[in-house]
Amino acid sequence: MDINNLEVLAPAGDYERFTAALDYGADAVYLGGQAFSMRAAPQNFTHETLKSAVEEAHARGVRVYLTCNTLPRNDEIPHFEQFMEEASDSKVDAVITADLGLMSLVKKYDPNMEIHMSTQTGIVNYASANELYNMGAKRVVLARELSVEEIAEIRAKTPKDLDIEVFVHGAMCMSFSGRCLLSAYLTNRDANRGECAQPCRWGYYLMEEKREGEYYPIYEDEKGSYILNAKDMCMIDHIDDLAKAGVMSFKIEGRAKSSYYVSIVTNAYRMAMDIFKSDPDNFKLPDWIRDEVFKVSHRQYCTGFFYGHPKESQYYENSGYIREYDVVAIVDECKDGRIYATQRNRFMKGDEVEIISPKTHFDTMRVNEIYNEDNELIENANKAMMKLSLPCERFYPKGSIIRMKK
Repeated sequence: MDINNLEVLAPAGDYERFTAALDYGADAVYLGGQAFSMRAAPQNFTHETLKSAVEEAHARGVRVYLTCNTLPRNDEIPHFEQFMEEASDSKVDAVITADLGLMSLVKKYDPNMEIHMSTQTGIVNYASANELYNMGAKRVVLARELSVEEIAEIRAKTPKDLDIEVFVHGAMCMSFSGRCLLSAYLTNRDANRGECAQPCRWGYYLMEEKREGEYYPIYEDEKGSYILNAKDMCMIDHIDDLAKAGVMSFKIEGRAKSSYYVSIVTNAYRMAMDIFKSDPDNFKLPDWIRDEVFKVSHRQYCTGFFYGHPKESQYYENSGYIREYDVVAIVDECKDGRIYATQRNRFMKGDEVEIISPKTHFDTMRVNEIYNEDNELIENANKAMMKLSLPCERFYPKGSIIRMKK
């Protein structure tokens, strides 16, 4: 285990979330272009914005991985050459793919491009990992259905220069490694083409075949049952186990999540990773860092398959998120004893807020005064995206987040 190479890998659905990942400590960022991406809903990146993002990331020592991890149909293949031309021109550090045909085309159009095989490839054993390595893969993103012990065996029986990456945080799919047909059947939106409607999050009832229209809850509750609804994964307390099993890249799910989510979760894993690196044999996570991942919108957490059969990985009562904090402002500048910020949600004089910056414990502050853009005292910040300022006793860097418990 080379602790110096361990990587916190953060998601970015657009430039704002990309910047959040950089600011809050990602070693690498994965993102999608306008095609061949498993997340069709986010804005994603054009050729020009991708070039700018890669240039900014490289200036800060951060790597960028471009997703081309859909399962494309025949009519899409002719467009892949242009996709690769733009990827190469943008100087991305690697492409993430799941399809063997696309893998061969990556090598054809840019033989020097680093290839990462996506979790959609379904890699669950060392034989598959070795064959993909022989075919040119630099990294395998293992299936989410593996235990720590199975990962350790894959690491022991594969070349040392083959990187191993796993998802450590975020939404879980009820289907094998994300290869689900439920959305395609029910809504004609193919999950394997980045268009999942998430019908696994819906409530379901039984209907007796001869009594059409009479519905019976599968679970004894008036709201029906969310029988397919998986909890979110959270492995922040177990970085040491994964690192010792041979995981090199710790991947956070969430290209469709908010910039606040990217900031807070990336920051938490950054700090946890740094604590682990400082003393690998005695890793113990402070409660306040663990608590950070509960301050974003999330479902109940579990550890997935990492420790054997996931006995408590489903949540049947509802599919909603737990959200206890709102972002009320983002810091634009801090000088002369004031925070200058842009409002994101309403807050008032007298409210208690938390201010969080990269790699630091949050500060708690009582809002005693609020000034508008004209330097007039106001009682509340109630206009979307309004410019405002607050007196403060310490410096906060640009991009710091001001949040408030709901």
